[in-house]
Amino acid sequence: MARVFVYGTLKKGQPNYKHMINTAKGLAKFQGRGHTVEKYPLVIAGKYNIPYMLNIPGTGHHIAGEIYSVDEQMLQFLDEFEGCPDMYQRTLMRIQVVEWEGKGGEARAAADGVLECFVYSTATFPPEWVGLPYYDSYDSSGQHGLAYVLRESRE
Repeated sequence: MARVFVYGTLKKGQPNYKHMINTAKGLAKFQGRGHTVEKYPLVIAGKYNIPYMLNIPGTGHHIAGEIYSVDEQMLQFLDEFEGCPDMYQRTLMRIQVVEWEGKGGEARAAADGVLECFVYSTATFPPEWVGLPYYDSYDSSGQHGLAYVLRESRE
């Protein structure tokens, strides 16, 4: 099992969460909540208002999200879903655990409550995205007013 940190539309209550609980795509078990140890820019960009964590460490905010334990089948699905490696790249990042529901003392065992998780961020973005507003968390119906467009509704 691998650990994945999700910060956008795959979180509970968000438009693509349905994929995280679809066992036909693999297994994903919610483990807890956390935020990136380093700061990153989280922007909402493109004509479909997609959340992107730009891989520019040290800029932006500590990004809040959810930690999941996933099997190989789900990890492969997520790679495909996230357009990896073209749109997003899956990299290991350090995540500060804020709340833990996982079994066993994994979070406590990690010195200082920091875990390494796979995160889908992007280093392949248009330069103008750096000038967009930065967020510390994503909610598709947040005050930003930028409605996320589901894949099935895209032209």
